[in-house]
Amino acid sequence: MPDFSFFLQKEREKTQPTLEPISESVYASGIITSRDQYQVYSTVGGLVQAILVKEGDVVKKGDPLFVVKNETSKLTAENAKIATELADYNLRGERLQELKDAIGTTKSVMQNDSLLVARLRRLYADGAETKVNVERQELALKTSTNNHKAAISRYNDLKKQLAFAAAQSKKQLSISQNIAQDYTVRSQQAGRIYSISIEPGETVNLQTPVAIIGAADAFLTELQVDENDIVRIKKGQQVLLTMDSYKGQVFEATVSKIDLLMNERTRTFTVEAEFTEAPPVLYPNLTAEANIVIQSKEKALTIPRAYLLGDSIVVLENEEKRRVTIGLMDYQKAEILSGLTAKEFILKPTP
Repeated sequence: MPDFSFFLQKEREKTQPTLEPISESVYASGIITSRDQYQVYSTVGGLVQAILVKEGDVVKKGDPLFVVKNETSKLTAENAKIATELADYNLRGERLQELKDAIGTTKSVMQNDSLLVARLRRLYADGAETKVNVERQELALKTSTNNHKAAISRYNDLKKQLAFAAAQSKKQLSISQNIAQDYTVRSQQAGRIYSISIEPGETVNLQTPVAIIGAADAFLTELQVDENDIVRIKKGQQVLLTMDSYKGQVFEATVSKIDLLMNERTRTFTVEAEFTEAPPVLYPNLTAEANIVIQSKEKALTIPRAYLLGDSIVVLENEEKRRVTIGLMDYQKAEILSGLTAKEFILKPTP
């Protein structure tokens, strides 16, 4: 029997508007990161002498992580310590004591000369001594007084010099010790060590990270939002997340931070979202996809987006084309604000 089915016109698909919830969202992709995650850098260059931790360890703020070997720094610190000890010795040593003894000696001479002058003046007043002897002794008193003042001045000057030298050496020792401490790389915060990228004996510098540390049990999502969509993103917006690690599951989060500076290479902004209820197990750098909900309605008159011709035209059951006003749209549905009622049927446009 001949097949005449090709003569039969296939019936067009049709539908009616439906009253249902709809949400408009912005798509973003990103990764999971631990809270306060940061890269650890060495503050000095040199060879890694020891690694004091391993990946997965939980550390406290200030805990030592690595030790960098540098003999020059070690010798500098030792020299500074020797200089400090020498300065302390000089400050209480023989040179200062000699000048202190000289003060006592010159003071005794001055006091003797003063008593002798007083005695000669009394004798001169009684006519039992000559004026020349009185003046000679007064000159001797003046000389011994000057000598005493000079001894005090030399003692004070040397004491100041030695005190200054001691302070300088202690400051240098403190600087050397601080520099030496830089060769022990420490954690800047409490957290878990997620990555170590060096081995003992390797050379480290100031530009290459040596480890990654972040919170041990708190995670968030870093999303990359296109510059065309960033003005629609606000703190507090709902985020619906999916991850390859949890296929078929959707997790809720909330926008918590929007970076103000755009990445010029990717033309995107980094947006952070915190989980409302996090999955049971997470690791940094897990990939995630997200829909950031811009606005939503619980009751909206919607049609499938596939039934739209262009952006705002539908085809009625009688083949008439009608312009409608569109509201919210997601990936599957479009909200009808006006131009179509819930009782009317529309046809799916032919390809």
